[in-house]
Amino acid sequence: MTVREAWLSDVDDIAPLFNAYRMFYEQPSDLDGAKAWIRDNMALKRATLFVCQENDVMLGFTQLYPAFCSVEMKPFYVLYDVYVDPTARQRGVASMLLRHAHEWAKTQGATRVDLETAHTNTTAQSVYEALGYALDSEFRKYSFDTASI
Repeated sequence: MTVREAWLSDVDDIAPLFNAYRMFYEQPSDLDGAKAWIRDNMALKRATLFVCQENDVMLGFTQLYPAFCSVEMKPFYVLYDVYVDPTARQRGVASMLLRHAHEWAKTQGATRVDLETAHTNTTAQSVYEALGYALDSEFRKYSFDTASI
């Protein structure tokens, strides 16, 4: 298994994984939309994606978005997506992807990598905690839905 930064030529192979990831979070299947989202993120440099593959098979991916901390006046990354194909789980794929993302973020001058996951996603939580992620008990997360305006 190898982890590397994704290329635009990988979009067709990443899109089914991204689509499955979205469906895990109860979104409707939209393979064309998944392709467009991944392609645009890469082409516009909105995000950086890493893939784990074995031979020519994509086993999983992660996607990071740049962000900035005004208080620290330093950049960081939001690891928004990580997904491993169900047939490749329990093989360390997610840990490999996350470690690679951490090392890459550090080379980019980032002070940290943040992520969030569903309260019920205890499997992912155990992976994050094993890698050294700390649960934030100081701040609350709020969201504002602009559709309410």
